[in-house]
Amino acid sequence: MRLFEILLLLSSANLLAIKMFCKNNRKPLFIASVTGTLLLVIHLVVEGYRIQLLFPYCITLAFLVVLLLTLFHKTAAWTMPRFLSATLFTAGAASLLLTGALMYVFPVFQLPEPTGSLKVGTQTFHFVDEGRNEIFSEAPGDKRELMVQVWYPAQNTKGKPKPFIPDADKFLKEEYMSKTFRIPSIFMDYMKDISSHSYENAEVSGSSASYPLIILNHGYSSSKTYYTSQAEDLASHGYVVASIDHTYSTFATVFPDSRTTTMKTDEDLIGERQYRDKVGKVWTDDITFTLDQFERVNSGNIPSALNGKLDLDRIGVFGHSFGGAASYDVAYDPRITAGIDLDGSLYLYDKEPLSKPFMFIFSEMAFSLYNKVKENYVYTNEELEAMGSTREQVDKDTKGVKLQLEHLEHVAKNGGQILYIEGTEHYNFGELQFLSPLFQHVKLTGKISPARATFIVNAYTLDFFDKYLKNKGGSLLDGPSDEYPEVKFVTSRFTGEQP
Repeated sequence: MRLFEILLLLSSANLLAIKMFCKNNRKPLFIASVTGTLLLVIHLVVEGYRIQLLFPYCITLAFLVVLLLTLFHKTAAWTMPRFLSATLFTAGAASLLLTGALMYVFPVFQLPEPTGSLKVGTQTFHFVDEGRNEIFSEAPGDKRELMVQVWYPAQNTKGKPKPFIPDADKFLKEEYMSKTFRIPSIFMDYMKDISSHSYENAEVSGSSASYPLIILNHGYSSSKTYYTSQAEDLASHGYVVASIDHTYSTFATVFPDSRTTTMKTDEDLIGERQYRDKVGKVWTDDITFTLDQFERVNSGNIPSALNGKLDLDRIGVFGHSFGGAASYDVAYDPRITAGIDLDGSLYLYDKEPLSKPFMFIFSEMAFSLYNKVKENYVYTNEELEAMGSTREQVDKDTKGVKLQLEHLEHVAKNGGQILYIEGTEHYNFGELQFLSPLFQHVKLTGKISPARATFIVNAYTLDFFDKYLKNKGGSLLDGPSDEYPEVKFVTSRFTGEQP
């Protein structure tokens, strides 16, 4: 909640209380009404209008109108029958309680501050892969198109940071939360006023001749936008981070000509192995194609402030959920040095496991599921009923998980790391967790605070890439840390050693 909207809510409550309990004293009402009007003006100028505060707006303006009528028309004091006064007071109080609830459910959050010393610049690219047909488009002959936003170390930044939500008018019409919970999109309009910490097309920092490149992949049906703070944090520490919108697997991707694509891949089928592999192959190809394009950027064939600034001998990849699986699958590309999977189950896993630096960071729930399969856990009938599953379905799923476990075990035995974060759920790995505390109540996010979850994920992501892309750091990967007690190292469970 923002300062002036809180003060406006309290001011509206104060106006109602004065009107109800100080009937014969006009001075407090006059002072409270003027104060409320000033707070309303300041709030609208500094913070901006949002529909959640409709009732405080109405109450403040209603008292202002009555005050002006009293002053300029010399009317008698505002009086009304006791019953009507009590009814209006009750209705007003209820509306303010509802306002408080809406402010809690739809908080105006701030993105976490980058922890590095460098400023952050950003640029967005539109890439078209003329060598690939778009298999999810309804129009025959369409080529695969991608929007890729890059964050990089910057200097001499000017103006205001770029909005957190670019193309907000189009993007927010398709916003995940409003679609999922059937919330009118007007309730999400305030998000257009949230700022990032990045400056568009800023000058590239001269603190280094070139910077390692990291490819970031969003979760299934999400958006690159909801991983902004992770990209900004890495950029502030001297990395170039390119985040891909995997077209038709996002809730909204806005192109330069104002076209907006939405989800076309099937959310019901994505759990089926054959379809998952089909979509996964498209994502993997997206990443390799993007790497090809940044080779062109670096050589100057694509104009950019990043020309010659990319160290393409040091490339990392990471992502969340399906984007984590994509990061693992594309890490077979010899151009990629190291990668991270944030809470993503794998696809295309019928091949030899990966043998290069890799780290899996799971939510507590996801690790529990993998661990149960590893220990050959047998679900009771009551547990199956609570899960809404059958023993046949669990047995089928278990076969796929066991194949994935072979990859985890190989990574663990070859110097990789497997961790989980206590108190987390699947959506604690991105900005979606900041949108509403409702997510915690429906167990999309865990008990851990969004700020703390982001801080931990960013710290371990940075330490991992520092170790393998910059040959420094890596201390957090040595084992449990008093600073991060929520992080549990479970690598030894996958190597066969005693945990």
